[in-house]
Amino acid sequence: VQLQASGGGLVQAGGSLRLSCAASGRTLSTYAVGWFRQAPGKEREFVAAISWGGGRPDYTDSVKGRFTISRDNAKNTVTLQMNSLKPEDTAVYYCVTSKYGSSWSRRAADFGSWGQGTLVTVSS
Repeated sequence: VQLQASGGGLVQAGGSLRLSCAASGRTLSTYAVGWFRQAPGKEREFVAAISWGGGRPDYTDSVKGRFTISRDNAKNTVTLQMNSLKPEDTAVYYCVTSKYGSSWSRRAADFGSWGQGTLVTVSS
């Protein structure tokens, strides 16, 4: 499956963005899907993941209460709604599929289908 993340941009602190992940080549419905981010000079960081059925969303502590992950299997898409953005959220965001089907870890190595990512820049 090939994934394309979009929806990034420049936003002021406190603002919102909605990232979309579109899949092609195969259905996403049998995969858990995650979002990772990578800031300049830093390692890739787990942000959120969602099970194939849309339940059990998982968030890293720094985004809990601000970000919401959701999916529409009929449209083969996953979204990440990001509210109350902070400058430390600035990064390239990637959507990825779990290598373990419906389950996942928070390790980047356990996810695949890394695409180009989409840049989110939050100004202070």
